[in-house]
Amino acid sequence: MNPAGILPDSEIAALFDSGALAAPHPLDPDQVQPASLDLRLGDVAYRVRASFLPGPQSLVSEKLDRLKLHEIPLGGGAVLETGCVYIVPLMERLSLPADISASANPKSSTGRLDIFTRVMTDFGPEFDKIVPGYKGPLYLEVSPRTFPIILRTGSRLSQIRFRRGKTLLTEAELVALHEMETLVAAQTPNISGGGIALSIDLTGGADRLVGYRAKHHTSLVDVDRKAAHTVTDFWEPLYNHGKAELVLDPDEFYILVSREAVHVPPAYAAEMTPFDPLVGEFRVHYAGFFDPGFGHSGAGGTGSRAVLEVRSHEVPFILEHGQIVGRLVYERMGARPRALYGTDLKSNYQGQALKLSKHFIA
Repeated sequence: MNPAGILPDSEIAALFDSGALAAPHPLDPDQVQPASLDLRLGDVAYRVRASFLPGPQSLVSEKLDRLKLHEIPLGGGAVLETGCVYIVPLMERLSLPADISASANPKSSTGRLDIFTRVMTDFGPEFDKIVPGYKGPLYLEVSPRTFPIILRTGSRLSQIRFRRGKTLLTEAELVALHEMETLVAAQTPNISGGGIALSIDLTGGADRLVGYRAKHHTSLVDVDRKAAHTVTDFWEPLYNHGKAELVLDPDEFYILVSREAVHVPPAYAAEMTPFDPLVGEFRVHYAGFFDPGFGHSGAGGTGSRAVLEVRSHEVPFILEHGQIVGRLVYERMGARPRALYGTDLKSNYQGQALKLSKHFIA
């Protein structure tokens, strides 16, 4: 009997060998991550009138026939505009065993560009959740919020994580693991609501830089090009000028960083969950996966912080240094991955402090 837990890289590769995962093209060399699989865009994007869910009675294709406005070939590259909603069939297709479920999330770089993405399945009642035993295609909803983007067939904006059985750690198990492994660098960690809290750093380092606010009316961002764009063309740097606080303007997009360093031991995976909006009119905009080895000293990750994508809604809101802005939930791996996030894979965000996406010149 297979152990419960998040499927590691070796078992994800085995899903392709068994036919539980299929695609028309071979896997990219770096597509399989320690605890997740990057998903690739197919050949066409459909501009639709509005976001939708297929619901338990419909295929996604049936809703597309009714809601699409036009088709955009992606083979030679295509521009997706801000404020529009697109549906893209993904290359990967599932035929999951009855004991395996899955969930999806934007890739770290996708969230840092404020590209809203959600995975859909046929007969799916909710986004980003794939039920055990699902057989069928995958679709990605894509909506650039701040920057217009250019992408193409094979671009990777989202990732999927596979699970077998009960994987989430209880609060008592989180406390015990933190005592053994120091999950966040806090003397008295706030462990509640099923997760461990992260707070905001608004003091800055030697240069007093605390974050970035996205500019409006910028040029395109190419999602497949690293270090190709100048920071100041897209971002306004934000500094601590004596007060460790920041006023969030409504509907502006900010890149900030956690006060605590984060550690994901090799036998675990973690996920950032949006913080309860009842504590204030702001939100950590994107949830995100943290793979085994993130922040792990043995994988070159000492001091790794969590980068946070933040918005205020409706009214201005003052964030203060040390304010809780999100929680990490931890899950067991079914087995240790062959490669850890970090030096094993030359990962982009290992050892990071405040850092924009890989698309910008450091």
